[in-house]
Amino acid sequence: MNAGSRMSVTAVLTVPNFRRYLLGQLTSNIGTWMQRAAQDLLVLNLTGNSGSAVGLVTALQFLPQTLFGLTGGALADRYPKRRLLLLTQTAMGAQSLLLGLLTITGSINLPSVYALAFALGTATAVDGPARNAYISELVAREGVATAVSLNSAQFNVARILGPALAGLTVAAFGAGPVFLLNAASYLAVLYGLITIRTAPPGDHSRHPSGRTLLRDAFRDIAATPELFLPICLIAVVGTFGLNFQVTISLVAIKVFHSGAAAFGYLSAAYAVGSLIGAIHGARSGKPPTTRRLITTTVVFGVLEAALGLMPGYGTFMVLLIPTGFAAVTVTTTANALTQLHADPRLRGRVMSVYFLVLLGGTPVGAPLVGLVSDAVGARFSLVLGGVISASSALALSALITGPVPRAAPITSAAHETDSSRAPARPAGHRSANP
Repeated sequence: MNAGSRMSVTAVLTVPNFRRYLLGQLTSNIGTWMQRAAQDLLVLNLTGNSGSAVGLVTALQFLPQTLFGLTGGALADRYPKRRLLLLTQTAMGAQSLLLGLLTITGSINLPSVYALAFALGTATAVDGPARNAYISELVAREGVATAVSLNSAQFNVARILGPALAGLTVAAFGAGPVFLLNAASYLAVLYGLITIRTAPPGDHSRHPSGRTLLRDAFRDIAATPELFLPICLIAVVGTFGLNFQVTISLVAIKVFHSGAAAFGYLSAAYAVGSLIGAIHGARSGKPPTTRRLITTTVVFGVLEAALGLMPGYGTFMVLLIPTGFAAVTVTTTANALTQLHADPRLRGRVMSVYFLVLLGGTPVGAPLVGLVSDAVGARFSLVLGGVISASSALALSALITGPVPRAAPITSAAHETDSSRAPARPAGHRSANP
């Protein structure tokens, strides 16, 4: 395959290892989104509709990402990722099984939900870096960008289907069976992982026997503009721009004075746009570049700011579709760039930093959105988030790379294998063709 080329969707899906992995993830993620929705309904039922209790259980589920996410990246680089994923996915399935059994038998209480939510979050914090870095071991280097987009597409399909299926199942049978179905869904992931038998492209079977230090990942990020730019940009956009679960609800209730159903339609419009964006990214024949990342971030920022100026509910909902498209294009492009330019020996740790800044900004950004909305209105929170996202893309591009750069040509998987045996890049390294 020529330098700079990119594998098509069909070519990536013909890779048996990746196909098994993707189908397993889709099945499991549908179950996960079902559990998230049913868990909120369970907490509301246990507490008499306490919103603060729902917020607390959500915080407990995401807190371990901040506490242990970087440790998860170090583990992913120290141990075989497939083996680590078998352990974490088993632990997550056991959590769902226990939650389901406690609920069905009537033994569930609020402290139990809190403890199990934290346990699930802890397993996810270790699982996330390994799961995302593992994609680069399942396909050739030229297929990484397409594989990342396909992985994003299955996530968005699950995000659309999961809550809807959860609502129907809870209405018919209660929350307990939803948790048991999610536990069963992990069998699809485990089956996929167990049946991945062949060596991945480039021999990644050897793992470092020495220490896997986090500072090595930070040094590599700081020394490589193609890593530093997307990670810094995602930190800003994730904190100020990607708070749509909060901003959409605020606009729906405070601006349009609508209810839960109207909020659901707005969330669905954003999810549909995200799904279309992920599919488009997977079908695109162009490799990810920093130029495209900057351009799409500016477009995303403009669309988000325009959302805050939409006069009515209908126009707001329609504009959410291209906004979701742009948002997922930003995150998948940044993800692919990070995976492609990370030293293979450090990829797990580098990806843990990426997801820390992507998800770790939410506890900071969401309260800020609420404060801005209370002070000057929900619309302005969208305008401000969009302006910050667009301006940060231009500013970071100028500060880090000078003129908007091009990505280095994507080389073959064999070249990546050779580079994984090369000495670490010295401080101050810059790609010959940024």
